[in-house]
Amino acid sequence: MTSFQIGLISVAVVFLLLFARMPVAFVMLVVGMSGFAYLTSTKAMFSMAVQTIYNTFASYSLIVIPLFVWMGYIAFHSGLSSRIYDATYKVMGNLRAGLALATIAACTAFGAICGSTTATAATMSAVALPEMNKYGYNRSYSTATVASAAILGVMIPPSVIFILYGIAAEQSIPKLFLAGVFPGILLMGLFMLVAYGLALRNPELAPPGLTVPWSEKFRSIINGGVEVVIIFIAVMGGLFAGLFTPTEAGAVGAFATLVVALFRRQLNWRGFVNSLNDSVRISAMIMFLVAAAAIYGRFMAITGLPGGLARWAVELSLPPVAVLAIILVIYLILGCFIDALALILLTVPIFFPVAVSLGFDPIWFGVIIVLALGMGVITPPVGANVYVVAGVDRSTPVMEIFQGVGFYLLAIILCIAFLIQFPAIALFLPNLLN
Repeated sequence: MTSFQIGLISVAVVFLLLFARMPVAFVMLVVGMSGFAYLTSTKAMFSMAVQTIYNTFASYSLIVIPLFVWMGYIAFHSGLSSRIYDATYKVMGNLRAGLALATIAACTAFGAICGSTTATAATMSAVALPEMNKYGYNRSYSTATVASAAILGVMIPPSVIFILYGIAAEQSIPKLFLAGVFPGILLMGLFMLVAYGLALRNPELAPPGLTVPWSEKFRSIINGGVEVVIIFIAVMGGLFAGLFTPTEAGAVGAFATLVVALFRRQLNWRGFVNSLNDSVRISAMIMFLVAAAAIYGRFMAITGLPGGLARWAVELSLPPVAVLAIILVIYLILGCFIDALALILLTVPIFFPVAVSLGFDPIWFGVIIVLALGMGVITPPVGANVYVVAGVDRSTPVMEIFQGVGFYLLAIILCIAFLIQFPAIALFLPNLLN
């Protein structure tokens, strides 16, 4: 067998094991090491594996992952997320579907201080669902809104998925962060249109909430919004101005969030320790995934499979947009079974050369991929966000939540279509750094 054929077989083996519910990191690690040993030697395989794992965990650039994760957990344990929701709730709560609109806006704001979609889903479920249940919102409607809007947590920078894409594709993380801003705002607007449209068609889904005086609305905005703006400017402003690197931005963001929490006197010792525990647990999982994916990527490189697929895609008679559509369908299907973090590390080494060979901008392609991954976290059977929301609101069956996400899924597809037609939506801000 040729190395190319071995690469194809390895892909089939990986997905076969994943469908058998094997842990993603271990699958990539075992298949990557076994394939590398088969094509080279056992000694070379162990040398490569040791070096790759050490370089991953000792990487200076990857320090940004635990820092941004910790930033989000500080916000959660200090009650900052609750103040964000309270502000949006008081501003929009009296409108038709107002609490759903407030939840979508709060997910967008929380995304500015949290780079994880599942963390956003868990946080917003805890603070938003009790209010929507209180005012008689339909359970399927409210839970689907939270699960879908949590995707905004990785579109609005900082974003762990953008960081992983930047590492896997060797692209500028500041440019990727900036590229996610306008698409994230666009997606927020489309989600709001869906939530409002559904409530307009069936008023029983979302009754109006409490009417709040304008004076109290302004106070809530100052109380919950100023802190987010300060933290966001501290991180993104410094990055945009070139004052520090993405890694240093993670440290600045974590420090700024910690200072805000301490200034508010709403982060006790137990919350501080819990934020560290949660951050270490999530960061260790992500880092192990990165190391395993790097080993599998080294194996894929010597098979020549990524380059072969890129040449094959270029030689097809299909237009580049059609090839992109095929890639997106593949992501939609795989996203139904594989976690977003693992999927981006598994597929970028394969699809990125194809995208570049077809003339797609690598930064723009990263935004498209993150949106495609967003579809995966709300589609069955994996649908990580849906299971997180169901875990918080145990009174709503999982299948009811899946039934409610359909129109939000269409909103993501529409957002991707806008970006394909108008790439400047994603590229305007990154081009300012050139």
